[in-house]
Amino acid sequence: MGRIFEVRKSTMFARWDRMAKQFTRIGKEIIIAVKAGGPDPGTNAALRRCFQNARSVGMPKDRVEAAIKRAQGKEMTNYDEILYEGYGPHGVAILVETATDNHVRTVANVKSHFNKGGGVMGNSGSVAFQFRKMGNFKLKPEGLNADDLELELIDFGLEELGEGTGENGEEVLVVRCGFTDFGNMQKALEDKGITPISAELEWLPSTTVPLSDEQAEDVSKLIERLEQDDDVQKVFHNMG
Repeated sequence: MGRIFEVRKSTMFARWDRMAKQFTRIGKEIIIAVKAGGPDPGTNAALRRCFQNARSVGMPKDRVEAAIKRAQGKEMTNYDEILYEGYGPHGVAILVETATDNHVRTVANVKSHFNKGGGVMGNSGSVAFQFRKMGNFKLKPEGLNADDLELELIDFGLEELGEGTGENGEEVLVVRCGFTDFGNMQKALEDKGITPISAELEWLPSTTVPLSDEQAEDVSKLIERLEQDDDVQKVFHNMG
């Protein structure tokens, strides 16, 4: 009984840590969006995207509002979005998106994570060419006909439409478009009265590297190290 309790407690703490990281990430995205386009979601598409993502992970409304206030305050922290590139163990390409107020600290930390995780950080452009930046919208499938939706969204940059899973393991429809069509796709969905569960920009690999379970574990440990860094927003890889 004691062992079961310990396992449950460990799982609960891991879930809390993941949630806290998500809240921090979205909080930074809100600050960046407000700084770039103002606090009105009606005229700021990036901020609307942040709101959707906040709802998808259960971020409390007061935390969202606090992030908006911080973005408008005189003591506002300015975050720069920087992409770092490198290779993990077994030749896996890794992209690390960061939002930082201290470039020196962030680059040193990311480089240390790569080194300690059996990888090596590369120069700008050394890895990104193996990926393509795309928009990713997750939709509730209820009331939607995938075939009809596919035809309706082609003119707005749709490249892929298929099934996927949401944050809580629920079934979702996944809509993907090119990076330059992200705004068009977001508006098209809004015009159709469809509110995405989440709307993200992601880096998809052109090819993947097949690994054994043991090799994949080596890479996963490095990815976990990177994701736990406070300055890291998202980590992408081409591990098969």
